[in-house]
Amino acid sequence: MDNLSLIVVIGQNYEIGKDNGLLWHLPNDLKFFKKVTLNKTLIMGRKTFESLPSLLPNRKHIIITSSNYQAEGALVVHTIKEALDYVNNHSDEECFIIGGMSIYQQLLLYAKYLYITKVEATTKADAYFPRFSETEFDISILGENEDNNIKYKFYKYIKK
Repeated sequence: MDNLSLIVVIGQNYEIGKDNGLLWHLPNDLKFFKKVTLNKTLIMGRKTFESLPSLLPNRKHIIITSSNYQAEGALVVHTIKEALDYVNNHSDEECFIIGGMSIYQQLLLYAKYLYITKVEATTKADAYFPRFSETEFDISILGENEDNNIKYKFYKYIKK
């Protein structure tokens, strides 16, 4: 889907989270996330939504959950198909998959663009990004940074 993107921070072992939280505090990555997703639609699971401090300003929020869940200011859908239908019916909007693990696993194959911040470190985690074939993508480095003695690079993958 040409208007479906994914954004994630991964460690060297593809780790992405622990106890429903982020693994690293990377202020410059948060700025990158804001810049890339501002005025876009965010697609996430319920636990990812609940981990946010509040609705992220100037973005639409779509929450995928199997439970009877409501969130003021967000669209709640109950299946991956409903989320994909939204993306198809709003082809003028760029939509970003922002997690968590299960949502990444189910939607990765539909994403045209992947914005992956690769941290040059490993840590204990209970959530991982799915392994995928990088040969299916054209890859460019958008930049590199360091926060709190942690080095990382921003990559953009474009599905061939």
